[in-house]
Amino acid sequence: MPTFTYTARAANGELKSATLEATNKDEVIAQLKRQRMTVVKVDEAAKAKGGGKVTMRDIVIFTRQFSTMINAGLPLVQALDILSRQTESKALAEVTKTVVFDVESGNTVADALARHPKAFSDLYVNMVAAGEAGGILDTILMRLATFMEKNDALVRKVKGAMIYPGVIFSVAIIAVSVLLIFVIPVFQQMFASVKLELPVPTRIVIGLSKLLIGYWWAFIAAGFFGQQFLQRYYKTDAGKLRIDGLLLKAPILGDVLRKTAVSRFTRTLGTLISSGVSILDGLEITAKTAGNRVIQDAIMASRASIAGGDTISAPLAKSNVFPPMVISMISVGEQTGGLDEMLSKIADFYDDEVDAAVSGLLSAMEPIMIVFLGTVVGGMVVAMYLPIFDMINAVQ
Repeated sequence: MPTFTYTARAANGELKSATLEATNKDEVIAQLKRQRMTVVKVDEAAKAKGGGKVTMRDIVIFTRQFSTMINAGLPLVQALDILSRQTESKALAEVTKTVVFDVESGNTVADALARHPKAFSDLYVNMVAAGEAGGILDTILMRLATFMEKNDALVRKVKGAMIYPGVIFSVAIIAVSVLLIFVIPVFQQMFASVKLELPVPTRIVIGLSKLLIGYWWAFIAAGFFGQQFLQRYYKTDAGKLRIDGLLLKAPILGDVLRKTAVSRFTRTLGTLISSGVSILDGLEITAKTAGNRVIQDAIMASRASIAGGDTISAPLAKSNVFPPMVISMISVGEQTGGLDEMLSKIADFYDDEVDAAVSGLLSAMEPIMIVFLGTVVGGMVVAMYLPIFDMINAVQ
């Protein structure tokens, strides 16, 4: 959403200038008029150099500092104004300035934050709203910062586990391409000069070399269009459901993704409920942040169950996604009225489980990738040396 800078005169005659996110200039003017301000000038703001993305780290630091200032007794507007001036992120500074203006205009902090969905998620906004309503905003903000740090650490663990096989696979592709394009043709010319009948493996490798040299553009095009097709298919409901379901069923990787999803679900929902967000709103927000369509559908089924007067645990059990232990602990939490505490305990347990699963994934992937790389590259080398062995045998 584009950002606009504006100058407007308030009801008391004071001239104010600030920035505001909106779809177009007309929406900016409409918002200012609703705040009983007389518009003087509206212009689209130039994009910040170096990109305008607000990172998770920026938000965590912002949240912790905001919590500390409120806990120390600083007024909301003053705390936000200080944050807008001291943050190192230009993008977050601009967002915070807009939030300051909106709060000064009579909006709640939650409403002001909700106007910047790229920086502040639904979960963030709802927890801030609950903190404002309960008069415990500083506590909620500290809890939010802790939650985001743990969630970010969880995501980095899973992404880190994917780096090693990705690097090995990339090296394999580069090594095979170099062999097929530069090395194999040299052997082919040598074999052609002696008119030697080539073994089947050697003919296959030479055929692949000719195919790659002659139609390299077709391989690149196939890779590009294949990636585009998968991306478009994944954006559809059916595609997302099918691919996410296959990922959860994948050996080793599926176990990591399942445990990650359980940890994220339980920690997010537990944090929301303990912060005063209603369980129906909490389930809806948690479903949006699930990161997997199968998990999302299971959570939304639980929300429908709760709305109908039933329990959360029954639909989760039917989904066959959540382990029996998780279902049982959630059921006990519902019956005892300590669901938020039970969810936090499950999240802590599954954080350790994710660590173990990631270690297991890396331990399993390392020998598999080494064998794969050795088989592909070694197989090609052996295939090209087979005719040489035949030549040596013939001479003897």
